[in-house]
Amino acid sequence: MYEGAVQDLIDELGRLPGVGPKSAQRIAFHLLAAESADVGRLVAALQRVQAEVRFCVTCYNVAEGEQCRICKDPRRSDDVICVVEEPKDVVAIERTREFRGRYHVLGGAISPIEGVGPDDLRVKELMTRLMDGAVTELIIATDPNLEGEATAAYLARLVGPLGLAVSRLASGLPVGGDLEYADEITLGRAFEGRRRIDA
Repeated sequence: MYEGAVQDLIDELGRLPGVGPKSAQRIAFHLLAAESADVGRLVAALQRVQAEVRFCVTCYNVAEGEQCRICKDPRRSDDVICVVEEPKDVVAIERTREFRGRYHVLGGAISPIEGVGPDDLRVKELMTRLMDGAVTELIIATDPNLEGEATAAYLARLVGPLGLAVSRLASGLPVGGDLEYADEITLGRAFEGRRRIDA
């Protein structure tokens, strides 16, 4: 335990996701040793994010205005929506440059253990977007874990009566991976998602 401001900084850093007590302490002492201009830039960036960044009114991605850059882009296809858990997932998909449709960010995944149900996510907002009939396909890109699978199954059942094409991102073996190190679930999904090779 440290005194006053140092301990307060360590405590606040430790509340960040993925930052444990040791990492919080390392970051705090790094900031103590840093130039005041560097710390000033960090403080200014945090204040700017707090003041300027909000969630897009359409898809709930992060935005600096009413809508995010993707929702404002007229070149994007309006008939396909990709559902993700968090804004960071939008960034991951955008890096592939494979998807040219729209997004919907749920704000998490169904997790009964953590007390997160469908009403805690942006499911109603998704259903509202689907009601106008412009969307013909829904791609569910939730994480390939227990919570993501539960969320995907729930959404698929919910939108089934709308007559949309509903798909789930394929999951399986990573490129460069070895079969002997793959767990049973990953290997099973790889078999389910296999595709024909044209010779």
